[in-house]
Amino acid sequence: MLIVTETGDLFRMSTLEKIYKNLYSHYGDLDWWPADTPYEVMVGAILTQNTSWNNVEKAIKQLSGKLTPENIHSMSMQELQDLIRPAGFYKQKSQYIKALTEWFMNYDCDIDIVKKRPLPELRSELLQVRGVGNETADSILLYAFEFPSFIVDAYTMRLFRRFPIETGEAYIEVKDYCEQNLSQDAGIYNRFHALIVRNGKEHCKKKMDCKGCPLEEACQKLSP
Repeated sequence: MLIVTETGDLFRMSTLEKIYKNLYSHYGDLDWWPADTPYEVMVGAILTQNTSWNNVEKAIKQLSGKLTPENIHSMSMQELQDLIRPAGFYKQKSQYIKALTEWFMNYDCDIDIVKKRPLPELRSELLQVRGVGNETADSILLYAFEFPSFIVDAYTMRLFRRFPIETGEAYIEVKDYCEQNLSQDAGIYNRFHALIVRNGKEHCKKKMDCKGCPLEEACQKLSP
């Protein structure tokens, strides 16, 4: 597909760009991540591990009025575990949230200071925090700090297998492919991830439900 830019130049859209365009045309601009503060995004990125977003919302609601780095830092482990219990794995996640909070406090909980760090160094640093893996780190970088760091999740992997898009199976392989084939733009990464998740919940489920999917004509539906 050839696209004419505002300056009249022609360029060929990548497969990823076509997918993004089709999803965006169908669903519009989705508002994600739902949070009041960057710190709430950070905590949410831990809470959402191995659970549904509905359970995360229950835990966030119980943390209402207490969800600041200072409050979480001074809170007893038992109280934190009781509050986040709806999200599951609450004993592990309480330790992860405490560790992430300690890390954030090293930056005086100041987003502007965090943003002065180069992205590769900041990502590497986050991955050293207990409980923070690739997906969690990229969620924090993109949604809390607005860095262009593409998130790969189960919905992304399922879509790419079915379409198919040949990226490799490792997280970093998929992430690198996406970042090499899309503009380095946090807004695009934010919207694209939200669109993939929305389509994954409505159509590209574990059991395919392709009727009405905006990608149905182009997708080869190769993998369950």
